[in-house]
Amino acid sequence: MGEDSALLPSLLTLSDVYPTGHHCAVTAGVGPRTTVTVIGDGAVGLSAVLAARRLGAARIILMGRHKDRTDLGREFGATDVVAERGEEGVERVRELTGGDGTHAVLECVGLLPAMETALAVARAGGTVSRVGAPQYPQVPAGFPEFLRNLTVTGGVAPARAYIEELLPEVLDGTLQPGKVFDLTVSLDDVPAGYQAMADREALKVLIKP
Repeated sequence: MGEDSALLPSLLTLSDVYPTGHHCAVTAGVGPRTTVTVIGDGAVGLSAVLAARRLGAARIILMGRHKDRTDLGREFGATDVVAERGEEGVERVRELTGGDGTHAVLECVGLLPAMETALAVARAGGTVSRVGAPQYPQVPAGFPEFLRNLTVTGGVAPARAYIEELLPEVLDGTLQPGKVFDLTVSLDDVPAGYQAMADREALKVLIKP
């Protein structure tokens, strides 16, 4: 494999975003017949969609409102896209699931509203896995969540531990998580790359020396 191999972007995701999405799906217990809500259409959220599909999820609802990103989410395996946020978003997910919510919720943002939505769209007995670095001091899980027997899990992904499992399908092209990279910059342009992501002009930036 040469330095300019088309596989390099996907191989690079194995160092971070793809195993993080995979970790989120695994800790949430995603498997065949599982219904899933993914909150966040960033690189980790889209990786979580890909991971959920790989693990056999029956339905994957992606909550995000950037069409270019949610289009990639559909390519990765999302069966539904919910662009609404807050209570409207919760109601839309409930509507799509016959009022139940989903078995697993993959929270890939890290902000309090995302966690509140995650808890609200999980079905009774469901699991919320969070891999978005939390920007809040406490999980808003009080008596109503207690009565619904919700499990909250997740955390920092042990990316290295997942590489052997995920690598073969990247190498043979079955999975292409590298599609999350939509901008390539040089080392000199790294600040501009960060700015592009902050301005939502880029999903994930690849740096080439």
